[in-house]
Formats: sequence, structure tokens, C-alpha cells
Amino acid sequence: MEGIVDWLFNTVALPEVGLPAIFVVSLLSATLLPLGSEPAVFGYIKLNPEMFWPAIIVATIGNTAGGAIDWWLGYGAKLALVRYHKRRQMREHELEHLQHRKHPRRPRKPALDAKYFRWMRRIGPPTLLLSWLPAIGDVLCTLAGWLRLPFWPSLGYMAIGKFVRYLVMTGLLLWVPDSIWRGIGDGFRSMF
Repeated sequence: MEGIVDWLFNTVALPEVGLPAIFVVSLLSATLLPLGSEPAVFGYIKLNPEMFWPAIIVATIGNTAGGAIDWWLGYGAKLALVRYHKRRQMREHELEHLQHRKHPRRPRKPALDAKYFRWMRRIGPPTLLLSWLPAIGDVLCTLAGWLRLPFWPSLGYMAIGKFVRYLVMTGLLLWVPDSIWRGIGDGFRSMF
């Protein structure tokens, strides 16, 4: 296992591979894996300042592709659940027919998306402008697929949100003096 991890780190070493590594890290960080891509993008741009815009664009494309994967995962999960319920209802109907007696119907639970996610269905794809948020952004992309929000508008809003995130985060890290970041770090250390 250790050899695989070493191979992976050597494969995506930023100075040697560059933009493909940015793409892979950004793509993986947009899935449900707990990985952040901002340090990789910042490190690459810090080493190659002339590659600011290409790195931001490649990171946005990779992260948006990961969001699209999340969308399709949500969509596929919803289809699988619907098929499961249909098969279950068919089996129950067949059993009723074979036994020639009616079983009292169990009350149906309200659909998960109808009860809990009305706000996302009401607002629609623009909710994916928030797909850049840590912890909930990937879940929003998956929910968009689950709710069957239109794919292409969803992808467009994901791309806008992720582009703005990379632009703001990298810009802040590059243009805010290091002394300010050290002061913030020292303040956090003194709290703990």
C-alpha cells in the first residue's frame, strides 16, 4: 500500500507534471473524497507565476468535471432507488395475486426530495453557484443529480462558482502579504 501512495505522489508531483496534476487533483477534490485542491493550485502558481490563468482554468475544468461526476452519481442513485421500489411493488403485487387476498396497503412515506429539498428544486441550477463550498459543495452537486435538475445549466453554474473560488482563493494567497497569514496562524495557535 505504501508503494502505491509513493507512486501516486511521484506521479502528481507539481514541478514535474504541472497542469495535468492540477487537473487530477482538482477532479478528485470535487468528488466525495476529502481532498483539497487549493494548496496544489497555489503551490503551482507560486512556482510558476506566469501560469496563473492556465492553472485557474485547468483547476476549474477539473473541479467542474468532478462536480459532473457527482451529479451523475446522484442521478444514478435516484434511478436505482426508483427501480428498486418498482421491483418491490411488482413482487408485492404478484404475491397478492398468488395468495388471492388483499394485504392492507402500508402508508407511503413522502418522497425524500419532495419533503426535504424543496428549496433546491425551487431555485434550481443556480444553487450550484454554492458548489465551491467546503463540505456541502459536493453534496449539492450530488443532490442536483438526485433531483434531476437539468444537467447543462447545472454544469454551467458549477463552473462559475468553482472559477470564482479558485480566482479568489489563489488571489488572496498570492497577494495578501505572508505576515498577515502568519498573524492569523499565530492567533489560531494561541486559541488551542
